[in-house]
Amino acid sequence: MTNERPYVQEMVMIHRVFRRESKMMPELFRRIRPGDTARAALIAEHYQGYADGLHGHHTNEDDLLWPKLLARVTLEADLVKRMEHQHEYIADTMRRVEDLLPGFARTADPAVGDRLADLLTDHHHALVEHLGEEETHILPLVSTHITVAEWKELGERGVKEASGGSLQRQLVVLGAILEDATPEERAHFMGNLPVPAKLAWNLAGKRLYRKRAALIRA
Repeated sequence: MTNERPYVQEMVMIHRVFRRESKMMPELFRRIRPGDTARAALIAEHYQGYADGLHGHHTNEDDLLWPKLLARVTLEADLVKRMEHQHEYIADTMRRVEDLLPGFARTADPAVGDRLADLLTDHHHALVEHLGEEETHILPLVSTHITVAEWKELGERGVKEASGGSLQRQLVVLGAILEDATPEERAHFMGNLPVPAKLAWNLAGKRLYRKRAALIRA
């Protein structure tokens, strides 16, 4: 292994997206007017994109990160159990939301919207706790025990799955990652993108993301 280390701040940037979107989600559902099924369907679609991204993020960690760390590092049993329990609890909150989502998208029933908002508040708190644990206990180990190539594979698979292969969706995902990035983070992230992706972002992506964010948060 060379002295080059993974840029684990990329994971913090991804976590920032999940923190921000999960924090906003309850209010997005509460603000839907009774019977406004067009808005209900839009926010349901937005949630589903968020949920797919988070599910993929956790699945990729389970497939590509945890087995390598467990093979190379002696982790405290309590930490591993706690992280596994957090994954399971977060997945359960998402299942409960998704049980209610199709009916709400069709009816915009405010009672169901309030129930969804309560579930999403619980989801947000559980997720924030979990992401904090990862950043405190896992990312320092990644810096030492995961190679740059292994880290890059995790990131590339995550972006590909979150976007579903669609260029438009890729640009929206990129915008979500860059929204709260520091100048240093932005420079590093953009510096690793292929030239066509940079061109697409500058020509269309910025405008597309601003329009999408304004539509969702209106």
